[in-house]
Amino acid sequence: MSELRRETRLRTFLKGRIIFNNGNSSMDCLVRDLSPSGARLMLSQTATLPDGFDLLIPAKDRSHKATLRWRKADSIGVTFADEAARPASSTADPAPAALLARIHELETENATLRRLLKEAEMMALERTL
Repeated sequence: MSELRRETRLRTFLKGRIIFNNGNSSMDCLVRDLSPSGARLMLSQTATLPDGFDLLIPAKDRSHKATLRWRKADSIGVTFADEAARPASSTADPAPAALLARIHELETENATLRRLLKEAEMMALERTL
């Protein structure tokens, strides 16, 4: 199989976030290969993914406009727009619906952590009795 990429991709193991639907939808992914012009992403579901989306890579503090080029069962290949990667902090303000979804996600996580803490405190109290 001939190599069609302009640049060699470096193997990575970075957390990524795919953002689409005007910021109202997102999904986590794993960035497995990365170059200045594209990436290979691993994810659990590819059927609902649009042809174009933003790819946020927090460890690199970068956000890319990505275009879907190929897909397999658990991975996709994307190319980045010709523009240079934008710092993640300079992306447009997220939509209110995305913020509300994130707040709900954090409140759920907070409630779970509070419950686990309470259970741990109860177990510690039982041990001292």
